[in-house]
Amino acid sequence: MSQHVPLYVSPAEAEITGLRGRAGRRLRWWRDRWAGRAAQAGLPPALLGGRYRRHVPAAKAAIAETIHPATTVATDLPLGRAASDLSSDPGWFGFAFRDVPTRTAGPTRLLRIANARVLAGQTPAGDFAPAILDAAGRSLDLREIRHRPFHAALARRTPDLHRRRAVWIAERVFDNYAHWFTAHLGKLVFLRDRGLLGDLVLPAGRPVWLDASLERIGVRPAAELPRGAALAAEELLVLECDRFRPELLGAARAAAADASAGEDKVFVSRRSARGRSLLGEETLLPLLRGRGFEAVEMERLGFDAQVALMARTRILLAPHGAGLANMLFCAPGTTIVEIADPGYPNPNFYAMAAALGHRYGYVAARGVGAGHPLRRDLAVDPEAVEAALDVAG
Repeated sequence: MSQHVPLYVSPAEAEITGLRGRAGRRLRWWRDRWAGRAAQAGLPPALLGGRYRRHVPAAKAAIAETIHPATTVATDLPLGRAASDLSSDPGWFGFAFRDVPTRTAGPTRLLRIANARVLAGQTPAGDFAPAILDAAGRSLDLREIRHRPFHAALARRTPDLHRRRAVWIAERVFDNYAHWFTAHLGKLVFLRDRGLLGDLVLPAGRPVWLDASLERIGVRPAAELPRGAALAAEELLVLECDRFRPELLGAARAAAADASAGEDKVFVSRRSARGRSLLGEETLLPLLRGRGFEAVEMERLGFDAQVALMARTRILLAPHGAGLANMLFCAPGTTIVEIADPGYPNPNFYAMAAALGHRYGYVAARGVGAGHPLRRDLAVDPEAVEAALDVAG
């Protein structure tokens, strides 16, 4: 696998980048592509400034135990939608809305890697981004764990933490609310139930809600690794898995929540969110209250209160955002309705709902403003929301 960033730009983002932005992106892509190919061909990292390394599938550099084989997670189409309504654009997510009904969930493997190093790096934008190197200095390819050029200085560094045995579960932006609950909590519950968390190492500087979720499942790290530090382990345990694996998400729900068929109807407001507001929300609220919905700002609730609310929810309506990850704590069969911009076709919450056994629907909104589509505000027609709720029941 060559090391380069995908040359993908969503149609919505392409509109505002201009000729200079597109040219610069293409030049960087070609640079990374050819340097990555040189590293894959065996050119020593030192000759590439340590910025590029050979990448190998993690399972090939480890003693691997397959826990769950690859499985197709069959699910229904979104409520009131035909297959032709769904975007076929995979974007940078690796799969499209149209793929979700017959998507294959990848295998779950327990990997034991000898004499490994974990590099707790961060992107130029400040996002947490780890890499794992094997004894030969190769980068082990895992979802959201990969050596990139900015890891070069960390790879040369004398390890800050040495462990005979360590368990590592943190991926890129692990401290993002949605990423934690889709990709991490299920791994911890699985490893906990197998008695393998005695040597857990977690990144330092975790959000309060993250540690609250650890307490809820009875997990504490044995050690912490600060950003900008490196860990050396004689044996490193890693769980390689699909983030929408039903067995892992289901186990996380069972461990963290006492969810049963609820009666509440909840609308997640983004009034307190840092960006991507739902424009005209004040016009929408009377309509929703008339249908029995409670408007909730998740940022104003403690973690335990959020879990309790979701456990008694029957219909969850929310704009695209981290609040939707709380569907993890809803009982199977809960109706999830996402308000999202088709110009930024992110299928992750649809896939999560499918893995958890929820009913899923969406309302097409419009991105408003300039910049990255993930940061644009959303505008939605109240009539479209009403129509979606009519179908949801």
